[in-house]
Parts: sequence; structure tokens; C-alpha cells
Amino acid sequence: MNIAIIFAGGSGVRMGAGMPKQFLEINGKPIIIHTLDNFQNSPSIDKIYISCKKDYITTLQDLTKRFAITKVCGIVEGGSNGQDSIYRALRAADAENDKDAIVLIHDGVRPFVSEEVIQKNIECVKQHGSAVTCTSFFETPILSKGGEEVEEMPLKKEMFTAQAPQSFWLGDVLQAHDQVRKNNPNYEGVIDTCTLMRSVGKEVHLVEGNRGNIKVTTPEDLYVFRAMLEYKETQQALGLAPGEIAQNLKK
Repeated sequence: MNIAIIFAGGSGVRMGAGMPKQFLEINGKPIIIHTLDNFQNSPSIDKIYISCKKDYITTLQDLTKRFAITKVCGIVEGGSNGQDSIYRALRAADAENDKDAIVLIHDGVRPFVSEEVIQKNIECVKQHGSAVTCTSFFETPILSKGGEEVEEMPLKKEMFTAQAPQSFWLGDVLQAHDQVRKNNPNYEGVIDTCTLMRSVGKEVHLVEGNRGNIKVTTPEDLYVFRAMLEYKETQQALGLAPGEIAQNLKK
């Protein structure tokens, strides 16, 4: 059993849109539906559980029906922060599935996760028990705790950017959450599920992602999203395989 856990609890403050960014409509669909489409259409995914802001649960229920996202088995109220919201969705999945199910934890505003990345995550969990989607670091990294002086310049080849999905056995990630919540119920310092698992001594393995798997957070990200969506739709209209347009332009 492979389950997508989607966190859709963002407030949209950085977007300045007046509504949660996941509900912004782009090309006739809210961003959250663009994201859910990837898991709905994936032959590797069996079920979807979503955590959502309380005031938008009915809206999201209506959207999943309107756009035929039939794999959704539960939409739960989000918590006080991102990790608490993910925990609630994991608990909903745990109530209806075995603990040896694989869960792929994903941002509701990462609408370009590919089937290849989904499959890589599942295979990595089967082999290693964990998978965190990452891309190589392309810029020159600088460490500065105060933000004023350069303190260290780590080797670029040793640096990666974490994305999503971040995937684990359902039982393992729930056990880690329960362990952390005993002494740190507000998840202080826990940035993501990778951080959570590392904090309880679990090994976490990398899966190669792609830079197109963007997170739509700022107004600038919307421009990138629209451009990538137009590129994808052009590919589909011309019946081309992914990347074929770029290859043809090089000729």
C-alpha cells in the first residue's frame, strides 16, 4: 500500500493573496488540484490523505469531487503547525491502513512532482526504509549565522537541497512523531520530516529529484509555475515526450 500524505495548511502570507496559496487558481485549477492530479494519475499511489485549514475543508472536499480526485480517503483539520498537521493526516491513514504501508509526505504547493520521483521514493523506502527527495546544490553555499559575515563556505558537491516527497514506512514515521511529541509537542526546531527522523536517530536516504519540482510560495514562484505549466501543456498538445521540446530547440 502506497499512500500520499498531502500538507495543504499554508496561510499564504508570503504570497499576499488574501487566501491560502494552495487555493489560488491557475489555468482553471487551484494549485492544490494540480498537485493532487500527480498522485491521482500515478499507478503507484493507492490512497491520498490531506490535512487542511479548518475553514477550507468543505472547499477542498468540493474541489476533489469537481476534479474527480477519487483516491482521497480523508481530509483532516490541520494542526498548530506544519508537523502537527502532517501528524494528524498520518493518524488518519493509520486508522485505516497497516503500519507497513509506505507514506509519501508532500507539499500541497509542489505541483510538478513527477511519476519518476514518486517511484524512486517508493523503491528507496522498500530498500532503505526512508527517502528524501533532493537536488544537487548549484549555487555557491555560504554559512553565516549572523547574516553579516561569511563564516564558512561548504563544498558544493556535499550540499543538497531538500524537496518533497519525503517518504517512510507509516509505522516508523508515526513512532518518530510520538517520540518527539513527548518532549517537544510544538516541534520546535523540526523543519520537516527528514529533520524529525534524524532527531530520533533514524538514517535518512537521498533520492534524486529535479529542479522543476518547485514549491509555489512567493509571487515570483507563480510566474515560474505558469511558465512551466504552459511548457507542459505545449508538450502534451504536440504529443511530445518530456524534454523533447528542449531537445528539438538545440538542433
